[in-house]
Amino acid sequence: MSTQTATIDLDLLSDVRKGLCSTPKTLSPKWLYDAVGSYLFEAITHLPEYYPTRAEATILAEHSTTIARFTQADTLIELGSGFSEKTRLLLDTMGSIGNLQRYCPVDISTSALDAAASSLAPSYQGLTIEPVVADFTTFRLPKGTRLVAFLGGTFGNLLPAERSRFLISLRGQMQPGDALLLGVDLVKDPDTLVRAYDDATGVTAAFNLNLLARLNRELGADFDLEAFEHRAVWDADHEWIEMRLHSRREQTVTTLAGGLTIGFATGEELRTEVSAKFRPTSLSRELAASGLTTQHWWTDPHEYYGLTLATPTASHRAG
Repeated sequence: MSTQTATIDLDLLSDVRKGLCSTPKTLSPKWLYDAVGSYLFEAITHLPEYYPTRAEATILAEHSTTIARFTQADTLIELGSGFSEKTRLLLDTMGSIGNLQRYCPVDISTSALDAAASSLAPSYQGLTIEPVVADFTTFRLPKGTRLVAFLGGTFGNLLPAERSRFLISLRGQMQPGDALLLGVDLVKDPDTLVRAYDDATGVTAAFNLNLLARLNRELGADFDLEAFEHRAVWDADHEWIEMRLHSRREQTVTTLAGGLTIGFATGEELRTEVSAKFRPTSLSRELAASGLTTQHWWTDPHEYYGLTLATPTASHRAG
């Protein structure tokens, strides 16, 4: 575990050097999820403004039996698993009417994986639980008849080119009998979207600002958190939400690790997350272009959120 942590620290430093020295400034949303960030995000999922978690759970509760019967997977792999709360719906059904033998939660947050494994173990004593600390974009699938679950709308945090590379890589590892269960947030009115990323109680703001606190802790940076404010902006052209940190004043930030000096102008913004919203037809085309065929599509009663079940296209050839 210590080797993995050291690697992540070096990756963080590399991303900071690249992202904060570019114009505009950006950082990958994966760095939001340290121990503090993971617990703050878990709190976000229970906020009244944040509908995706409830909508996805509603869909899973209604269709988990169909998922289990269709896939008959012996291995459930969950990418970006977090605390694995919704996963219990799949574990229960796949264990009772399917062939499930192993659950592999994959997350960059060690603390979230440890908490999930400790919570799940007493209830699923006959199930092999194999947590993996990894970036889901580079994770290699273990052997088995596999259902890869990518829930929570995290797929939308990838930019279009990143989504394509991710799907093509995943498809290249999949065999006949494997399936992908993908959860996505859908395009809807901008007010609803913005409120989901800028709640009235400020939990999302704390989650976003914790990224700067993490840089202070892990890279010896001297960000003044009071000098930044959280913003959520709807980009209608790209149909995505951007989370940003807005500099309240002109300032200079230094990091002990890497010896960086980073200037911020008054009003300059650091983009910390993109969260794309999807339409069913365009998502199906995106999957098809990567060699995946949509077998089922489900949504909640408000059509706020979608869940698709896709399998490798038999005739697809990469390139």
